[in-house]
Amino acid sequence: MFEQLQKKLDKALHLLKGNNRITEINVANTLKEIRIALIDADVNYKIARTFIQKVKEKSLGKKVLTSLNPKQLIIKIVYDELVSLMGGTSVEINISKKKPSIILICGLQGSGKTSFSSKLAFFLKKKNQSKSPLLVAADVYRPAAIDQLKIIADQMNLSLFFKKESKNVIEIVQKSISYAKKKEHDVIIIDTAGRLAIDKTMMDEIQKIYQSCQPNETLFVVDGMTGQDAINTVQIFSKILNFDGIVLTKLDGDSRGGAAITMSSIVEKPIKFISNGEKIEDLEIFYPDRIANRILGMGDIVSFVEKVQEQFDEEKTQKIFHKISKNRFNFNDLLEQIQQIKKIGNIGNIVSMIPGIENFFDKNKKNSFKKIESIILSMTPNERNNPKKLDNVRRKKRISKGSGISLKEIDLFLKQFSSISRMMKTINSNSHYGQQIIKNLLSKIKK
Repeated sequence: MFEQLQKKLDKALHLLKGNNRITEINVANTLKEIRIALIDADVNYKIARTFIQKVKEKSLGKKVLTSLNPKQLIIKIVYDELVSLMGGTSVEINISKKKPSIILICGLQGSGKTSFSSKLAFFLKKKNQSKSPLLVAADVYRPAAIDQLKIIADQMNLSLFFKKESKNVIEIVQKSISYAKKKEHDVIIIDTAGRLAIDKTMMDEIQKIYQSCQPNETLFVVDGMTGQDAINTVQIFSKILNFDGIVLTKLDGDSRGGAAITMSSIVEKPIKFISNGEKIEDLEIFYPDRIANRILGMGDIVSFVEKVQEQFDEEKTQKIFHKISKNRFNFNDLLEQIQQIKKIGNIGNIVSMIPGIENFFDKNKKNSFKKIESIILSMTPNERNNPKKLDNVRRKKRISKGSGISLKEIDLFLKQFSSISRMMKTINSNSHYGQQIIKNLLSKIKK
C-alpha cells in the first residue's frame, strides 16, 4: 500500500543529504517533492498543502542538534505530522464487560464485510483466549453470504449462528443474542448486508438493526482500493449511522494509501483495523505511529514482534530481538527469520515491517526466499556467524558455485544485508522514533 509513497518520500528527503544546516532553499525543494509524493498517493491536495505548511513552519528556524543532521530532523517532523494526520493514537475496539458484547459490521457491497467479520472473530479468539466470539450471518440478500461464513467458520473452528429459512433480519439478530447467552458466548459479531446510502430501504434497515441490538461497537468497513471515494462514502454514512470506527480492507492491492493517511482527520472517526491479505490472519490493529514508521522506511518492529510471538515461545522471541536491538544480526538470524516469515502470513506485509529488508525481497516472486536460503545454506557456519568474512572474493565464488546463484546477485545480497545491519543500528540510535520502537519492543517482550 505505501511502497510507492515510501520510495518518493525517501527520494525527497535524499535532497537534504550532505547539508549541515536547514535553509529555506533546501527545505523548499524537499517539501515540494513531499507534496508531490502525497498527492500521487491520493492524498487530497488541500490536506497535502496544509501538511507541508506545518512541516515548513516547524522546520525553519529549528536548531539542528549536534547528534542530528537536517535530514534526520525533517524525518522526525514529517513523522510527527503523519502520526497526527492519521489520528495520533490507536483506538481500541470496545468490548463491554457486560456479556455478550455486540459488534455490528456494516458497509457497502463488496467492501469485504463478511471476510472481515470472520477475521475479527478469529482475531478475538486467537489474541485473547478468554474470548468466545459468535459470528451471526445477518446478510439475507446475497445468496452466498451465509455459505461463505459457514465455510470459514467450519475451517477455523468458529461458532456461527444463521437461519437460512428466515428473511427477517431483526428476528435473526434477536435470536442470535438469546443463543449467545445460552451458549455463553461473550462477543457477538453481526455481519450485515451491503448497502448504499441512496437506498433508503436498506438504510432504514440498518438503523432498525442498530436500535434492535444496541451494539457496543459499530464498525464501518471500507474498500481501501477506492481511494478518495472511500472517504466520501464514510462521510455520507456517518451522517446516517453513528458508527464508532472504520475498517480499511484490501490494502494488499494497488491502493496508493491516501485514504488510510487522511481518512481519520477528515471524517473524525478512528481507523481501528486494517486488512491486508486474503488469509484469516491478515488483520491488524491500526497504529498511526507504526504506519508512519513504515511510510518513512523505518519498518515496524513492534508489529513484527507481535506476529513472531504468535509463532515463537517467549524465550526464543526475546533472544532474537535482543540481538536485533544490540546490532548483532547475522546470516543465521536472517535465515531463521525467513523460515518463520513463511509461517506468519502475508509475505509482502511482513517484509514491510522489517526495515531495509524489502530491498532484496521480490514480494511478487515465490523464489525470492529460495535464493536467499540457497546463498546462506552454502556458507560455512563460521561465515554465517561472521558476515564480515564474506569480504573475501574466494569465499563468495565458492558460495556462488554451491548455491547456483551468480556472483553479481550474491554481491547485491551482501550489500543489502549490510543495509539491514545499518538500519538496525539506526533503530537503536538516539533518535526519537528509534527510541520509541525499542522501548515498545522491549516492553512487548517483557510482557
